[in-house]
Parts: sequence; structure tokens; C-alpha cells
Amino acid sequence: MSNLLAIIPARGGSKGLPRKNVLPVNGRPLIAWTILAAQSSRVIDRLVLSSDDLEIIEVARQWGCDVPFRRPDHISDDAASSIDVIIHAISQLDSYKYVALLQPTSPLRSTADIDDAFSLLLESGAPSCVSVCESAESPYLMHKRSDGGRLEGYLKPLLGVTRRQDLPKSYVLNGAVYIARVDWLLKKRTFISDETVGYVMPRERSIDIDEVADFEQFREIAQTENNAT
Repeated sequence: MSNLLAIIPARGGSKGLPRKNVLPVNGRPLIAWTILAAQSSRVIDRLVLSSDDLEIIEVARQWGCDVPFRRPDHISDDAASSIDVIIHAISQLDSYKYVALLQPTSPLRSTADIDDAFSLLLESGAPSCVSVCESAESPYLMHKRSDGGRLEGYLKPLLGVTRRQDLPKSYVLNGAVYIARVDWLLKKRTFISDETVGYVMPRERSIDIDEVADFEQFREIAQTENNAT
């Protein structure tokens, strides 16, 4: 047994894309893409939903996800953090050594991503692992603009490096997989520190659905893959 608890957080108050967690794509609601990926995992011992929304709870149960509690209102508004949600869920359930956060807004995360990220956590000895993807632009090419319009680089140029392709790779969080040791998480109240290891996913599977345009992009990707099969 991996002693890993996986939690899918899905509140009902989405403003960028109302009801996004239950909107259908290829015959299944958005949240079901994450449920199915987690159900096939060889490392997850228990999968639960944390939600305040009765419609989301019912849909999740229809797709076989355990919903042992309803999330209270005080951690269901815009001010509530993912850590608040995870800590609440941990307090409601049996003790586990590891916990994973799987956001339903990352539907292209695969079962292998979950399993491989957990394997990386164990092999590295790190207290936490989060999924990342290579950033589209290097931070060495980013600038801030002063009130007078002058540009100032966020990072100093690298000596002798003049071509974009010679810049070191940089990575950004993609929101798909967060895993940590429970004791460490409760102490740090974060999944990310200088001890964290990054599990790299390709950019094409790192879509994070927040607005209508993101959802339409995902729908196109899913339809293309469905036609290919």
C-alpha cells in the first residue's frame, strides 16, 4: 500500500467559467477526467472529493468518486486556499502518510503522471513533488516597465549568451499534480519549498482551465484525440 490519499477540490462558485467542473466534454463532465485518471492509479489508496456544491457532489458520485463529507462554507469562498481545503479533508479522514491534490481543471493529466510523480517523490527523498512544464518564455527575456516607460530586466543577462536557444530551461507550475508527506504539509502549510522536486509534464498536456477560452481549447484537443482513435 502506498498510504496515499488523493483529494479532488471542486467548489461550485467558479466565476471565470460558471459550472466548469460539470461541463461535458466527449460525453463526460470535466471533473470525470480527473476521477478516471485517479481511479486507474496504482499508488492512490483512497480518492475523495472536497466540494460544497450538491451538483458537483452528485456528478462525482455518479462517476464513482468517494464523497465522505461536504466542504463547509468558510473554506468554499474566493478567499479560501487549496491548503485550507486539504487540511480540512485530512482532518475528516483516516490517517495517511502522503496526500495528493488533483485539480479537476487539469484534465489532460494522465494516470502515469500521478504514479510517476509519486515515484519521483519516493526516489528523491523529498517531502513534496509538484508537476511543472517548461515555460514558453525564459525569465531572462522578461522585463518590468517603470512609470517613465523604461524597461528593466527581471534577471541580469547571462554573460556570453546572446541566443534565445542557449538560455537555460525554466519551468512553471502547471497545476496538475501536487503530492506531499502529510506531516510536512501540516507543518509547512504548502506543497512548495526549496526541498520540493518538480515532475516535468509536456506543455501540450499542461492546460489549466480557468476561462471559456481554456475550456474551448481543451474541447478541441479532446475531440481531435477522440477522432484519431
